[in-house]
Amino acid sequence: MDTHTIERKPFYHYRPGRKVLTLAAPGCSFTCLYCQNYRLSQFGRVPEAPWRAKPVNAAALVAEAIQQDAALALSYSEPSLAAELTLALAAAGRSHGVEILWKTNGFLTAEALAQISPWLAAVNVDLKAVDEHKHRALTGAPVRPVLEAIAAFIAAGVWVEISTPLIPKFNADPDSLRNIAAAVRDLGPHIPWHLLRFTPEYRLRRAKPTHPEVLNAALAIARETGLYYVYVERACGPAARNTFCPQCNCEVVARDIWATRAVYLVDGACPQCGFVIPGRWD
Repeated sequence: MDTHTIERKPFYHYRPGRKVLTLAAPGCSFTCLYCQNYRLSQFGRVPEAPWRAKPVNAAALVAEAIQQDAALALSYSEPSLAAELTLALAAAGRSHGVEILWKTNGFLTAEALAQISPWLAAVNVDLKAVDEHKHRALTGAPVRPVLEAIAAFIAAGVWVEISTPLIPKFNADPDSLRNIAAAVRDLGPHIPWHLLRFTPEYRLRRAKPTHPEVLNAALAIARETGLYYVYVERACGPAARNTFCPQCNCEVVARDIWATRAVYLVDGACPQCGFVIPGRWD
C-alpha cells in the first residue's frame, strides 16, 4: 500500500490535493501488451509475476485512511477482480466519510456495475482504443463493454475521468485519436480525458516512447473534436495540465506534476464569467 495525491491516479476534477491510500490485488481481466504493472497484473500468466499478495483487513485499512484523512483507491491491477474487498472497504468506511476510488479497465458486466457503483465515489477508466481490432490487439478483450461501463458509471452518479495511453503503431495515429476523442465526446464533452505518454514495457519493450509532438497533436485533435478538458501530465508543458474555462479561456486550476498548485474557482465556477466547471472541488 502506498500514499499519493489524487492527481497521480489521475483525477484532476475530483477533490484536488486529496491524499489517497492505494492498494492492489493481483490479477487483471486484460492482457495488455504494454502493462507497466505486469508483475502484479499478470500473476500466474508469466514467470516474472509470482503470487506475492498478503491478506488485508478492511477495518484496519479504513482506520488508516481516517488517521491520514485520505481516500482509499484500488489501482495498479484490476479492482473489479477484488469487488468483495471494495464492498468491505466501502461498508466499513462510508459512515466515516472514507471514499473509495477505482482505476479500472472498465470490463464489467451490467450486474457487477449495478452492485459496485453505489459504493464508488470516482473512477478513472482506461480507454485504450475504440477500434475493435486495435483494442483486442492491445488488451485481448472487446471494447464495447468498456464504453458501456463508462456510460453506466456516469448514469449511476459516479464521477468519471478517462485515460488513454498513446502507443505508436496502435492508437497514436490521427485517425485513431479522432475516433477515441469522438467516443469520449459522445459520452460527455465535459469528461476529463488524460492523454498518457507510453513507456516501453512488458511485451512492447522495443517500441519507442510516445513523442511529445504526438501528444501535442493529440491535444489539438481532442479540442477540435469538442472536448473541454484534455490533459497531458508531462511532456507538453504546464498548460497541458491546467484547467481552462471553456467559455472564456480563463485559467481556473493550476497544477504541477502529480499535484494541484492553485484552484481559482468560486463555488465551482469560473471567477471571470461564472461558467460552472464540472467536478468536486472541495
